[in-house]
Amino acid sequence: MFFASLFATYFTLRAENQPWAPPEIHVDLYRTFFTAILVASSFTMQHAVNRLRKGDRAGMRRWIWITFVMGIVFLGGQANEWMSLPFRINTSAYGSTFYAMTGFHGLHVAAGLVLMLVILGRAARGAYSPDDHAGLEVAAYYWHFVDVVWIGLFLVLFVVR
Repeated sequence: MFFASLFATYFTLRAENQPWAPPEIHVDLYRTFFTAILVASSFTMQHAVNRLRKGDRAGMRRWIWITFVMGIVFLGGQANEWMSLPFRINTSAYGSTFYAMTGFHGLHVAAGLVLMLVILGRAARGAYSPDDHAGLEVAAYYWHFVDVVWIGLFLVLFVVR
């Protein structure tokens, strides 16, 4: 519901403000690369779940670490972009919505990374098995949610002009 309200705000402000997006906001190789990293991390997270279902606890931990690193890379790319854009949160309605939407998404990514560390800590103590892995499944669902939201954000912010 929170992200739905951010999207509603975006479209409402977009309808009332022209011109809307600055020319620097478009699909480019940089944004596409980091988007691909985040989308691919959904597959690595699911692979971690699949490894555990087959009894491969070490494989599960390895794939979670890979997912974690991919999430860090994505956040690093976002932070770099936020610092290099020629507009700020207080520049315009577009700047406010852009930073709010991408910033809250970034917070959700960071929360997912913390969740992965918790899972890895619990896994080190033998918390998960092929028959008992609900916590890992929920974390994977959350990570998939974060990825799907980013796909929506990417399309709205960079593709639909």
